[in-house]
Amino acid sequence: MTERGENRSNITYLYHALADCLDRGGGRGELLFGGGRTALRICTQEQQKEDVRARTRDKVAEIIGIGYKYRYLQERLRVCLGERERKWLCAALIAADFEGDKGYIVRKLKNTDEYSIDGFYQFRLSPLREKWERIADYIPSSFDSSDLKKFCDFLIGESERKIYLRGKSVFGENFRPLRRSRLTGEEDTETEIMLSDAGFVYCLGDVEESVADFLQKYYAERAIFS
Repeated sequence: MTERGENRSNITYLYHALADCLDRGGGRGELLFGGGRTALRICTQEQQKEDVRARTRDKVAEIIGIGYKYRYLQERLRVCLGERERKWLCAALIAADFEGDKGYIVRKLKNTDEYSIDGFYQFRLSPLREKWERIADYIPSSFDSSDLKKFCDFLIGESERKIYLRGKSVFGENFRPLRRSRLTGEEDTETEIMLSDAGFVYCLGDVEESVADFLQKYYAERAIFS
């Protein structure tokens, strides 16, 4: 699979996300650079192919459903928020509909082993982009910090998902590290928490002051400190 050169971080994200799956079955991934594009070539054992295909579709859906959607929303949202809160709004909007977006993308990816991510996005996912456009258009230009707080209160109150925070690292319910905020251009604790669609945050040990302030504002009684 390939991606535009300026989006090479998407391919390296995919490479690292598949590494453990490939290693277990004796497979390997190879990154290739050139001609303005970045590619990932995957070699697997026959008995491993279906597992690798499934995980690849899952991770490509993350790249599009988080990374591409984040950039789409950043370009179209006109709101009264600073840079950090704007990023959290985008993350919250992504989390609110991620499972639905992911399911749609995975269905479109089935029966495909070789593709360009940017080409697939451009030519196969126009209905998804139209949906994202409706979401962006629905949010008024007057949307401010108090509206963000109300929106997050609603989303968090609807979720029973648990995540764990140790230092600046975020872990899912299975204690696997969550690093999907990388797809927004920068790994970031608060954005990672928003992307996780968490209903409860269990803090293991000390928490940085800025993160503690974020949790106090958006999670209040749903942040559990040990």
